[in-house]
Amino acid sequence: MKNIQEPEISIVVPFYNEEENIEELYKRLTETLKKLKKSYELIFVDDGSSDKTYQILCELHKKDKHVNIVKLKKNFGQTAALAAGFDHAEGKIIISMDGDLQHDPADIPKLLDKMEEGYDIVSGWRKKRVDNLIFRRIPSLVANRIMRFLSGVKIHDFGTTFKAYKKEVIKNIHLYGELHRFIPALASRMGVRITEVPIKNIVRQRGKSKYGLSRVRRVLFDLLTVKFIISFIDRPLQFFGLIGLGFGSVGFIIALILTIGFYFFNLSIRENLGNLLFSIFLMILGIQFIMTGLLAEIISRVYFATHKTKIYFVEETKFHRNKEKFS
Repeated sequence: MKNIQEPEISIVVPFYNEEENIEELYKRLTETLKKLKKSYELIFVDDGSSDKTYQILCELHKKDKHVNIVKLKKNFGQTAALAAGFDHAEGKIIISMDGDLQHDPADIPKLLDKMEEGYDIVSGWRKKRVDNLIFRRIPSLVANRIMRFLSGVKIHDFGTTFKAYKKEVIKNIHLYGELHRFIPALASRMGVRITEVPIKNIVRQRGKSKYGLSRVRRVLFDLLTVKFIISFIDRPLQFFGLIGLGFGSVGFIIALILTIGFYFFNLSIRENLGNLLFSIFLMILGIQFIMTGLLAEIISRVYFATHKTKIYFVEETKFHRNKEKFS
């Protein structure tokens, strides 16, 4: 068997019913990457498309040894499709981008130039947004500000898929839900260097957007998830325990005041029965939060020890790696 050369760059692109955009994106990617004079591979992920996406990808695979395909069994969503691409990518630098031509491959050299300055993640920044104000720009602005505050990562655009990663960084991040938007925040736990560069934001020319207002709800819940992961996933008792301690302490103080009042100031328990029940309720609630924290500690240990489950299932892969070297 030939010694397979590791590519310098892997481009990961998920596709879901993008038959109208694939060939144009491939053409632009190829033109840009050939100018770089670096070895590269293209990892195209078909996320359960129902149109001719897979057939077009297969045609590209046959004529270009740089094109590799991962076909998922059904539509698992963008996060799962990206995870599949990352798992199969072998480049020293892995770049992800959308397949709808709203990301310009000509911006790839900007990401790579910034990576050469020693950064581990370089995120694209859609500085001048051109997409829908109500459905995209306003929710994105709010989510980005919240995530910047919660994570401490000082970038403006968490949501764009167009990012470059060092292989060892992205391979150590487990994605699920809708968390691909917040990879820089998740990676911040690892102490990596993160920055951003301005990129073009292009209006979709063909096909239909897969996003709507339903995405806002998912993003809001994911914000809470990401904050918990980056701050408390390895020490959940500090999160739940602090809440439990707060409730329990307030309940204890109220009960203590009632007890002192009863024994020393002739305070009527009958007249303060509501306050007594409230204090007992708070103490019970505090104990429950602490117990939840203890259970979460155990679950967290099990998670780190055994979590190897994939969030996607592959139907078929087509790779050139066993045939010839990258060039």
